[in-house]
Amino acid sequence: MNPFAEPFKDKVAAITGAGSGIGRALAVELARQGASVAVGDRDADALADLRRQLDTLGASSMATTLDVTDLDAVRAWVTAVHARFGVVHQLYNIAGIAHVGPVTSAGYDELRRVMDTNFWGAVYPTREFLPHLADSGDGQIVTVSSIFGLVAAPWLSGYDASKFAIRGFTESLRAELLAQRLPVRVMVVHPGGVRTPIMRNSTASPGEGKSALDTAFDLLTITSPEGAARAILRGVRLRRPKLLIGPDARLVDLAQRIGGSAYERVASLAARHLLPSSNV
Repeated sequence: MNPFAEPFKDKVAAITGAGSGIGRALAVELARQGASVAVGDRDADALADLRRQLDTLGASSMATTLDVTDLDAVRAWVTAVHARFGVVHQLYNIAGIAHVGPVTSAGYDELRRVMDTNFWGAVYPTREFLPHLADSGDGQIVTVSSIFGLVAAPWLSGYDASKFAIRGFTESLRAELLAQRLPVRVMVVHPGGVRTPIMRNSTASPGEGKSALDTAFDLLTITSPEGAARAILRGVRLRRPKLLIGPDARLVDLAQRIGGSAYERVASLAARHLLPSSNV
């Protein structure tokens, strides 16, 4: 395998959570760089709109309405993608959701839904695509964790847990593939604030000021989905095992390395004084 080969042109990439945000931006950028793309998302209308955009770019693509928490659906999608293209080189696990609220008020159903989407929704495609990625001889898995896979934020316990979990899974997988000498690279991504619909699409416990949280999220996010997508593809090109996106992610990572668990006290003060919540 030529280590200087073009990493995207004529490659086949599968992307979950492609209907909006980082997933959509990745699909478009990969298409512009000559890749064939298989996109999946629960939002059929968003997928149809994305498919039209990919068509205007002249990309070879397929779009599938997909619930990544459904193992049978994921297996069917993997089979269909391989049958359509004959090979799969790259997998981008982007799908993600959140629930806002303290542990004492977050329902078990909400916590389970977040874990099912963010953790199992990345594990299922990874497991099912892995043989095809290895067979390609030039496989790549990219899984999005979060800045909250580096530090934990109050009121986001389910989200934090899922992002720490997928970080651990991804780092373990990388070590296994190196030990097995399989031709599949693995990168875990920790974005800071990216202007995606994740907060507006999230659920919240009673007593949370959801509209105020949505507004604050929009104001505080400093990276565009397109910027995040370009950073991810640059990380793939450079064969990075770990990628921080945004100055906020780099600052938080540095602060945690220097201060250890001291950040938790800062986070608690921010929650007490800044969160629009009656649950403080």
